[in-house]
Amino acid sequence: MSILIDFGRDTEFSFERGLRGYVAAVARAVGVGLESCTLDAGTPAAAYIALDWRLTRFPGHDLALVWDETHGWAAAIEDADGATVLTYLGGSVLPEPRAVVRFLAAVRAGDPDAGTLAAPALREPGDHEELLATLVH
Repeated sequence: MSILIDFGRDTEFSFERGLRGYVAAVARAVGVGLESCTLDAGTPAAAYIALDWRLTRFPGHDLALVWDETHGWAAAIEDADGATVLTYLGGSVLPEPRAVVRFLAAVRAGDPDAGTLAAPALREPGDHEELLATLVH
């Protein structure tokens, strides 16, 4: 006799795995490894990708990509106080990695139309089941 017990999916575990895979794909697309990334799958979920570049207008500051589940991706510079957002990508909270690459290229080129200065409210934090559905498609 065989007994099959369905305990359901552990949403937070699956969400963390999916988010880690997504952040890794974005990191690869921008030319860095997962060792350059940090991830917080709590609420609000957030990620950080350290880049090996500096912008000419901020020569003493490293460039980074930051993400959170409310505002999506942003380009930021690092200083002693942490990361300061320069511009937000907007559009989608989980855009395709190549869209993040195009955004980063525009930021690095000094394009004044790269992103938006105002933080877009793309979704309310929480409901990781909804984000998980986006991550697996």
